[in-house]
Amino acid sequence: MLSRLTRRQALTVCALPIAALFATAVFAPLPFSVAQPGMTANVLGANKGTQVITVDGARARRPSGQLRMVTIVATGPDARVSLGDVIGNWFRTDRAVMPRDAVYPTGDTLKEIEQHNTAQMRQSQDAATSAALKYLGLSPDKVRVTLKLADVGGPSAGLLFTLGIIDKLHGDGHGGDLTGGRTIAGTGTIDADGRVGAVGGVALKTQAARRDGATVFLVPKAECADAKAELPKGLRLVPVTTLKSAVDSLVSLEKGTGSVPSC
Repeated sequence: MLSRLTRRQALTVCALPIAALFATAVFAPLPFSVAQPGMTANVLGANKGTQVITVDGARARRPSGQLRMVTIVATGPDARVSLGDVIGNWFRTDRAVMPRDAVYPTGDTLKEIEQHNTAQMRQSQDAATSAALKYLGLSPDKVRVTLKLADVGGPSAGLLFTLGIIDKLHGDGHGGDLTGGRTIAGTGTIDADGRVGAVGGVALKTQAARRDGATVFLVPKAECADAKAELPKGLRLVPVTTLKSAVDSLVSLEKGTGSVPSC
């Protein structure tokens, strides 16, 4: 039988590698990214001194409200995210721990990822312009729309770009603004036929929207549950599936007539 001193020494010796293993696990990099609410931008106005939407070949309106696209920001693909970071952020409502591949699905380097996101943004802007002009029955040969939004990539602003173009060219169709003077935010991809697609990160995007004054948030219908998970007080969710459903909901909100869907 080991003496008391010998047993104590044995426990101490065994504890050393366990402590070392725990320390390694805590500080070793893991394949995760930590995301949080990012910036928002009013597509009906200017961002960093440049108008987001400009129109040639047609008279542009000056809407009174705001249509704010929203973003999230995440730790970079080369950032070291440890077990301590994961545990520390897991239960925070203003943070999300996400698989790195879900945040950066394409490219191995920061430059490749930036190129991919820029290409997605360009495609999103082209689709938004096509969808808006098609909705309004205008020819792209006669009306030219230019979209500029610095330091933002990806396709998730597509719906808001489209609504912004419509509001600048047409409003609600009866002399009023689509926003009804409100601050409206939202997210969702768009295709040339006006179909709205899911984007991810909506629970963080709703927080960014409310922080910057939005009272209504347009969300792809498929992401209603995620959007409701951490919904800020004072923010109304409106699910959308198509451009037409988004416009109809905004007009109903503005006029105070008709039904407006909810999550």
